Amino acid sequence: MRQVRPKKNLGQHFLTDLDIARRIADTVDACPDLPVLEVGPGMGVLTQYLVQKPRPVRVVEIDTESVAYLQEHYPSLREQIISDDFLKMDLHALFGGQQFVLTGNYPYDISSQIFFKMLDNKDLIPCCTGMIQHEVALRMASAPGNKAYGILSVLIQAWYNVEYLFMVDEHVFNPPPKVKSAVIRMTRNEVTDLGCDEQLFRRVVKAVFNQRRKMLRVSLRQLFQGRAPGEGFFDDPMMTRRPEQLSIAEFVELTNKVEGELKGS
Repeated sequence: MRQVRPKKNLGQHFLTDLDIARRIADTVDACPDLPVLEVGPGMGVLTQYLVQKPRPVRVVEIDTESVAYLQEHYPSLREQIISDDFLKMDLHALFGGQQFVLTGNYPYDISSQIFFKMLDNKDLIPCCTGMIQHEVALRMASAPGNKAYGILSVLIQAWYNVEYLFMVDEHVFNPPPKVKSAVIRMTRNEVTDLGCDEQLFRRVVKAVFNQRRKMLRVSLRQLFQGRAPGEGFFDDPMMTRRPEQLSIAEFVELTNKVEGELKGS
């Protein structure tokens, strides 16, 4: 069977450098003994190294041409090749409810959606590794006070320790993307309870970063839907700050302040 044709509508950029593929595969070793799910294996350049590890491996691929290629070239993996859309899958059914490592060469256009799904299933996924767009990797690993610090930084770092591992140049892909890539690793931290309403935490973080140049006293008003919070709420010194200046602990504190006002109004 001939090689798979990269499809622009699926954001396919096939990695051709075997050394880099091996290095990405080795990132899953941070969580030994757990099964591995690879998203978007394409022609299996990463898969070939994952299956050498002494642990179960499954792959999920939405492209039917890639699925046919994998079934022909990886017959021993045939029963573990899932032809489906990762974003629509029930992850609890994958390994019988067992925790697993998530990895892959993630399509640029849906990488954020993949990581939001990871957050929704954080108790199932203690470790996530893989390759994404360089700028997205910087945002995920960024600390407060940096321009790259944003929604992904806060929401992911609330639950995971993020490591920016190494950059990958454009020329090792077919076709070459227009931007550089990077390999990251996320491992669950020790947080089991944020100390605030998790859904409201997400709403607060997204609301203020969607107006990141404005002070909190301006960007938070949208959460009250025209209702005025209690007297003195916007006089808090925190309200004169901008979102990139807040640590995760301060976002938790802010969420609790907002919740108190929403319940009291």
